[in-house]
Amino acid sequence: MTDSAYSLTERDVDGLVFIAEMYGVQLDQLAAVLGVSPERARAVAARWRSLDLAGQARLGPGPPWLWVTRRGLAVCGLRYTAVPPALSRLAHIRAVTSVRLALEGTAGYRSARAYWRGERRLRAGCRVGVRYHLPDGEVHWPDDADVAWAGECWAIEAELTRKTVSRTAAIMHELLSRTGDYGCAAGDVVAPGRPPRHARALYLCSSAALPTVTRARASLGPDANRVEIRDLPVTAALADPIPAGTATQVRTRPGEAAAGGEAGGW
Repeated sequence: MTDSAYSLTERDVDGLVFIAEMYGVQLDQLAAVLGVSPERARAVAARWRSLDLAGQARLGPGPPWLWVTRRGLAVCGLRYTAVPPALSRLAHIRAVTSVRLALEGTAGYRSARAYWRGERRLRAGCRVGVRYHLPDGEVHWPDDADVAWAGECWAIEAELTRKTVSRTAAIMHELLSRTGDYGCAAGDVVAPGRPPRHARALYLCSSAALPTVTRARASLGPDANRVEIRDLPVTAALADPIPAGTATQVRTRPGEAAAGGEAGGW
């Protein structure tokens, strides 16, 4: 164990792992991750930087970004590459992180002991050269959770920009037809007779992406009822983020009930 590891609390490690799994977070999101004030989050980030556990820079609009260094990854036992988040993906990374924070912040999610498995973790388990769509995240509901959807795995997609209807529908079909875990043998990806990996796909959409996602879902036939569409959290915007403490709930589209009636209390 390194010297820096001895001075870290469990909250430090949990925060660093969260940041690493999301590629990076902005400082206002770090405050939400740690459940502290923005001032305290800045102090924590400064301490991590002093220990060479995290890097920080202003990469785009809004607060500075924080990512985990090689030393920080080693302390947490992670084998990801130590690089700042890609500039071209900043808006998407922020949106996905906002979705994760909104879901993890609900009482139903916590009481069910649900857990998030992000795209970076999914990608780490895949063989080099294998190409298929990875969801932005998965939500896993334990078998013994006291909810109607116990045992289910949901695919999570944050949609900021408009794709074509055909491309969006193809991704939905791929998510809903997959049977094997990511990184499984080719024959297990879609294995006849096996239950689908994702009981449902949850799409969190910007106003720009909503029409395409809605039309793509309508084209799926019977599988359309396994796709749910919600608004992105209000904190998802890259520029001028909502101040810490503002509600970040995921909003159901008008006229559409939440999954299972009250999915996770969202």
